[in-house]
Amino acid sequence: MKNIGMDAYRFSISWSRIFPEGSGELNTEGIKYYNNLIDSLLEKGIQPYVTLYHWDLPQALEDKYNGWLSRKIVKDFENFAFTCFQAFGDRVKQWITFNEPHGFSLQGYDTGLQAPGRCSILGHLFCKKGKSSIEPYIVAHNILLSHATVFHTYQLHFKEKQGGFIGIALDAKWYEPISDADEDKYAAQRAMDFGIGWFLDPLFFGKYPLSMQNLVKHRLPEITSEMSKLLVGSLDFIGLNHYTTLYAHNDQIRIRKLVLQDASSDAAVITTSSRGGIAIGETAASHWLHIVPWGIRKLARYVKDKYGNPPVFITENGMDDPNKPFMALSTALQDNKRISYHRDYLSNLSAAIRQDGCDVRGYFIWSLLDNWEWNSGYTVRFGLYYIDYKNNLTRIPKASVQWFKSFLGQNEMLSE
Repeated sequence: MKNIGMDAYRFSISWSRIFPEGSGELNTEGIKYYNNLIDSLLEKGIQPYVTLYHWDLPQALEDKYNGWLSRKIVKDFENFAFTCFQAFGDRVKQWITFNEPHGFSLQGYDTGLQAPGRCSILGHLFCKKGKSSIEPYIVAHNILLSHATVFHTYQLHFKEKQGGFIGIALDAKWYEPISDADEDKYAAQRAMDFGIGWFLDPLFFGKYPLSMQNLVKHRLPEITSEMSKLLVGSLDFIGLNHYTTLYAHNDQIRIRKLVLQDASSDAAVITTSSRGGIAIGETAASHWLHIVPWGIRKLARYVKDKYGNPPVFITENGMDDPNKPFMALSTALQDNKRISYHRDYLSNLSAAIRQDGCDVRGYFIWSLLDNWEWNSGYTVRFGLYYIDYKNNLTRIPKASVQWFKSFLGQNEMLSE
């Protein structure tokens, strides 16, 4: 990272490494591990951006009270965060409470594709337990309360001495109306409401988006006046994990809602990656990742206009190549598609900053290294560095490493 010219590194702390049982006895070896990592980064002039929760709930808390479905988790998460602030906050100045709570709430409790694998789709055909139309909203509600509680805990006990900042990182697609028809424009807005609005509206306005209130009705947990006071203003910055853009159009018939009875269909929106037979953008290795550089500019502008231009970090942005076992190494290292992706997305982000006045303060690539992906395992490669999984995990720079090194070097010269 130092060689490339990067000045920040984002990583998450595993809750179970600090508290193997979720609470109670502290694991000093876990504290030591992260102290070593943080100190090593700072020695190289690289600032740590630390995520407290990236979907790895201690199994003990799932067994004890069903994890995020219980309000009890707020206190345990606060204790975990307090311990991290106490142990690392003298050196860590940028904290992210949750990574992609929207995706986690739906994937874990609506579709059941990720842990803890709860759903009720088609009469529990795929999951043994769960309620897809209700549980995602309970989980998201408890996440919001946990985030706000931790924010205020930091303000009360650590802010004055440590001077750090607290944010949240949201999975943030841009949704473009598929036509100029009002119903499709409203559908695109609902898609944004049920996406980032699900979390940002409570944190800025103290209530869920009106479209969610109207469509989800009694299944949406109540934000009391006391909760509203806790939530509003409880962040210093927004993290946006942005990869792709989709078209949105109104779902008039709502067959999916009738069949599946799940939270994902509540927005009454159909999303698609093509219009009139023309794709919205080239597809990366993952079928969901369409390369649409202009989407990041529209997203940044939307956040600026709706939420009063808060500080924003692009906490994830990147694309993947397929991990083909018989591909020549020289071919795998020449990742021109990745170079084009980052060049074009950064160009649009620059326009959002310089022309639109968006307060974007940082940009994190996903990812530094080829990694294990939640839903794809080792079948795709997101990294700037190629990992040779068959030969001692050797790290080999791809062409994009040199491109970023040159790019960052030019920017450093311009800033001097």
